Amino acid sequence: MQQTGKAPAPWTLTGKGYILAVRLPREQLDNESFIPEALRGTRRGRLAYVMFVDYERSDVGPYRELLYIPGSLQFRDARRLSITKIYVSTRDSVVNGQENWGIPKERCDFAVAYGDGRDRVALQAEDGTVFAELEFREKLWRVPVSTRFVPRNLRTLSQQWAGQQFTYTPAARGHVKLASLVSARFNASYFPDLARGTVISCMKVTDFTMEFPVAVVEPARVDTDR
Repeated sequence: MQQTGKAPAPWTLTGKGYILAVRLPREQLDNESFIPEALRGTRRGRLAYVMFVDYERSDVGPYRELLYIPGSLQFRDARRLSITKIYVSTRDSVVNGQENWGIPKERCDFAVAYGDGRDRVALQAEDGTVFAELEFREKLWRVPVSTRFVPRNLRTLSQQWAGQQFTYTPAARGHVKLASLVSARFNASYFPDLARGTVISCMKVTDFTMEFPVAVVEPARVDTDR
């Protein structure tokens, strides 16, 4: 068995990808979002956020990921966004993501095809099931963006993992352009079915540099009181 390399935070990453905001049925958001048991019933918001990211460079080498954020959850000290489902393409990313930030990463295989203004992404689980297929179309007019203009509380996330709460605030800069989700298919046993909702916005991140800091770690919430 290949030994997993340890890569403690902070990390610096570069790459490209897509960001979507999707309006989903409330019942789906509440009950089919893979929310940790102790945080169920605390979710708020009508939008889910989904990112496909192709990391060209990171502290554990290149890898790809697809992640899902179902709105905000009530943690022990504040209400924050949280990643509740995420797949990545390498075992090093899985282990270090869990240990550094409590991110519930799972590994799968990615098939990605770029070109002709359309990009295609497919994910295959380790049991052989192809459970997600997405096709994007990019548009014109690339513009610069930076999280420095976003209030810190709006870009701070928390995760509950292995009895602990991890809180971290990523920072990023790069360029984006408008895009659209042309088609999508999901197996809801593996990843929330975005096809049941309406895409409110879709952006292609053509290039970025991101800093993932050391997380603040404290005891996790153990009840569902609001």
